[in-house]
Amino acid sequence: MIWLFFAFCTALFESLKDVASKRGLQRFDEYVVAASLILFQLPFLLPLLFVIEIPYTGDKFWIALAASTVLNFIAITFYIKAIKVSDLSITVPIVNFTPLFLLITSPVILGEYPSPLGYPGILLIVIGAYVLNIKTTRQGYFGPVLSLFSQRGPRYMAVTAFLWSITANVDKVGVMNSSPAFWSISIVLSLGLCMTVLMIVKSREHIKEIPNNLQVLFPIGLFGALTLLAQMTAISMTLVAYVISIKRLSTALSVVWGHVLFKEEKIKERLAGVFIMIAGVILISLS
Repeated sequence: MIWLFFAFCTALFESLKDVASKRGLQRFDEYVVAASLILFQLPFLLPLLFVIEIPYTGDKFWIALAASTVLNFIAITFYIKAIKVSDLSITVPIVNFTPLFLLITSPVILGEYPSPLGYPGILLIVIGAYVLNIKTTRQGYFGPVLSLFSQRGPRYMAVTAFLWSITANVDKVGVMNSSPAFWSISIVLSLGLCMTVLMIVKSREHIKEIPNNLQVLFPIGLFGALTLLAQMTAISMTLVAYVISIKRLSTALSVVWGHVLFKEEKIKERLAGVFIMIAGVILISLS
């Protein structure tokens, strides 16, 4: 059950990454923060090349790397945009839809099929999304869901959730054709190149401010690196759906951080909605 420890570490570091990203967005635009999320992981990951054994890369390694780079590039951009335009406590829980999407993507990509227990999990995730925004029931029975996705933040995060349901499976292909640490380094290097180009094109005026704000941007990469290493280690030991399900506990932590650190409101119904969604996530993982 060592994988469970790494999965829980993934959840904790993921929630801290959300907090660090939100703080970074108070000073910089989404392109600088997105690039920081990737580039500031390199000081933690590159030294591993001197201590790990460089693995033999299987036939599917380069295909997986290309696919993961493109999809994560899009997903991370939408992720940072979502955090920027909406509260942590209303946007981050939307990533709980990732296990729901995994019920479709895992069988297609990896041949990992759930049992019927996964379908009550789907229902709980939908109910949790309803409770997350339940104060809009005055707009009708479908008001909470319609209102939730009428906001840009949740819409952006829904795109991210779907893309991450694909990349989680692609990452497993990459890990199985190399090693957890080597795959983590490879994907960060590839993504870092893409994010640097995007930042130069979109945020030239902010680049000169980065050296004076390292204390704001550095933690984003630190927690991003810890999340990545913990997740890759965990998925090398068990099913992708198990790891991603435990990782989604980060959404409950992010709701709490949003209330405590950023004074976000409606904490009770949002936290209730998150825990219902997590219950659905657990059912899907057990399936």
